[in-house]
Amino acid sequence: MRIGVLSDIHDNLWALPEALARLSDCEALLCLGDLCAPFTITEIAQRFSGPVHLVWGNNDGDKLLIARNAEAAGNVTIHGELAELELGGRSIAMTHYPNIGQALTRGETYDLVCHGHSHQRSITQIGRTTLLNPGEVMGRLGVRSVAVYDTVSARAEIIEF
Repeated sequence: MRIGVLSDIHDNLWALPEALARLSDCEALLCLGDLCAPFTITEIAQRFSGPVHLVWGNNDGDKLLIARNAEAAGNVTIHGELAELELGGRSIAMTHYPNIGQALTRGETYDLVCHGHSHQRSITQIGRTTLLNPGEVMGRLGVRSVAVYDTVSARAEIIEF
């Protein structure tokens, strides 16, 4: 199973279609927060046909309307601040915050731990756990990126665009 991972969109609807196009062959999507406005989750849900899993970031403003739009879309699950999932036979944790992601990784309970917030793309292997920050869709730091995790090979890759 291929899982798309993105973070820190910050309402960049001009970059979001290209980001999602890079993840079009993925069966599930992890969104690590900082969508910002409610219309962003609608755009994601309409452009990605599979299940979307979302955790809140520190810049997600109108959570009530984001939740309503997610419910209306039908393919989005909001998990709050932390999600623990099993996808493709792999245990996955997701959060927006690097300090929480790093703490979860040290326990080596998960195959994959994903976080965003810093806008810095990275892949780090700690024991059995891959710690993944897909970078940013926003483009504030100059390079937009998303990531793909393959549950069969247990490998992550960052895709810059």
